[in-house]
Amino acid sequence: MSNRHLARTVAMQSLYEWDFRGQQGDLDAIVDSNMKEFAPDFDDKGFVTGLVKNIIENQAKVDAIITKFAPEWPLEQITNVDRNILRIGAYELKFTDEIPSKVAINEAIELAKTFGGESSGRFVNGVLGAVYKDMVVKGEIKEVDKVDKPKRVAEGDAPKPEAAAEAPAAAPAPAPVEPEAPAKPKKAPAKKKAA
Repeated sequence: MSNRHLARTVAMQSLYEWDFRGQQGDLDAIVDSNMKEFAPDFDDKGFVTGLVKNIIENQAKVDAIITKFAPEWPLEQITNVDRNILRIGAYELKFTDEIPSKVAINEAIELAKTFGGESSGRFVNGVLGAVYKDMVVKGEIKEVDKVDKPKRVAEGDAPKPEAAAEAPAAAPAPAPVEPEAPAKPKKAPAKKKAA
């Protein structure tokens, strides 16, 4: 597990606990407790603490984003796990310039697959994918998303410098899949009266 993925896991667990407690309690103590229990040797506590505190400081804006892009699901009806994963993803998408959008979405999906329910990964992907598409339509592309990353090539397969200069620019990354909300409980069919 990468360091940042572990950091997001601890952040999600801390936000989950804080939310479960009615958004009460000492957030620093919650983060410290989760760091000790789930990542005792982790050396980047600052990332976890900063992520959690920034999400809480921007909670009204982050929650408004989630509400806008998951209108069928009032925030209080989204499971605590999914809600806090969406908070992390929405915050990293809209409020951080250094985290690529694709990374923010993929990390949130992985958290949802690991900690959420059966359809959590698709739900989180759908909501954050819709946020990303809206950012693209509005021209709110992060600078980090505009930078073409060099692709890894096998040794000896690297293009010659003059050939690389003639190569066309890479196409933008495809947008995530459309939202698929968790299944709502089905109503039992009405019983027919005997004739």
